[in-house]
Amino acid sequence: MHLTRRDCFRWGSAALATAGLSACATHTTTASSASTADAAGTGFQRKRLGSATITAVSDGVSRRPLDASFVRNATLAQVQATLAAQKLPTTHIDVPYTCYVIETQGKRYLLDTGFADNGGAGTGLLHTHLGAAGIPPESIDTIILSHLHGDHINGLRRKSGELVYPQATVYMAQPEMAFWGDDARMQAAPEAARGGFQNVRRVFNGYPQDKLKLFTPGTRIDGVIDTLPAVGHTPGHTAIAIGSGKDRFTFIADTTNYPYLFVRHPSWHVMFDMNPEQAAATRQALLAQLAKEGGWVGGFHFPLPGFGHIHTRGDGFDWVT
Repeated sequence: MHLTRRDCFRWGSAALATAGLSACATHTTTASSASTADAAGTGFQRKRLGSATITAVSDGVSRRPLDASFVRNATLAQVQATLAAQKLPTTHIDVPYTCYVIETQGKRYLLDTGFADNGGAGTGLLHTHLGAAGIPPESIDTIILSHLHGDHINGLRRKSGELVYPQATVYMAQPEMAFWGDDARMQAAPEAARGGFQNVRRVFNGYPQDKLKLFTPGTRIDGVIDTLPAVGHTPGHTAIAIGSGKDRFTFIADTTNYPYLFVRHPSWHVMFDMNPEQAAATRQALLAQLAKEGGWVGGFHFPLPGFGHIHTRGDGFDWVT
């Protein structure tokens, strides 16, 4: 398949970094960290919005040292000052991995899948926390993927090759699969950057074709789940939403990485964004829209409770739980 989007996504340090996302999962965080607070210690939080029930479910947390490469257009001192102002550690970042289950019209939709057994220490806890929430993994009817980076899709297939959700239908954005599924593009990429392409093949080669469906970002799935184009992080990156007004929930996935940096400073470029300028423009526009709408917002790298509102703050925003 070939990508037809006019904007091209350059190979560089961002693409090299995204090729090995699972490598960042190295250490478990401590419960005392403000950035990973789960007061009940359950690994999930649930919210009722209109006719839908939405559950934020943690796949775990990993710790990565903070260095000058994490934010590409701000100094390490600026990044550390932003964290210190929020009473967060300045030597490392505890990275949450948060999936969401939407229950509506008699079906359960899982948004992104985490690592399964493909990640490092402190990850792969999704099924444990689903169990605590009373959601058997086999009860998931549909999976909607925001994009095809490893920490979002590895939870579909274990290291052994076994499918984790063989009964579920899996939706992914057409432009996203067109990019990562392009053999010519993979061969043209620097060797060190081919890991992301290869991992997509590991997960999806041999996957039952009747369980895979492509969608066009901007369309609605099953007449109830909205998909919102949010490109820049990857070519087909998609936000996912349900409901309206104050009862609307929007999963912005990796539109922002760590919210305490990239919600507050939407112009900052995280090392994982494949097209940093476009990602920043998308982030600014989407956060401004969500602040205006006033609905609930969560993201894949947002900590529990996983639900908050976007508030305008100077030339940036805050995520307020």
